[in-house]
Amino acid sequence: MSSPLLTPREKVAVLWAEHVTKNTAKHRDDIAAEVQKQFTHAEFVELTFVASYFNMRNRYHDSLKLPNDEDIIVEDVSRLRPDPDKLKKFLREILDNWPDAFPEPSE
Repeated sequence: MSSPLLTPREKVAVLWAEHVTKNTAKHRDDIAAEVQKQFTHAEFVELTFVASYFNMRNRYHDSLKLPNDEDIIVEDVSRLRPDPDKLKKFLREILDNWPDAFPEPSE
């Protein structure tokens, strides 16, 4: 990708997202290594999650012929603004119940 509009970090993120989308990321250790030079491990995991999530969401919506978000007129924008106290309570509940360790995956 040679766009002058994107930083090197953004370019490698787009490249990784493309490989996640094409399901070729598992064979591209070279690109994963380039991404990991630009992103922390947590950012790399999050980037992979976001690309995977939107792929899953697109397939779900396409399969059920659901309208795209831009096709939906949002009349009640207040529903898009989370209540900070409810959000804090939700996050606190997650952290309070967070396990001290995760089980090792079985092979």
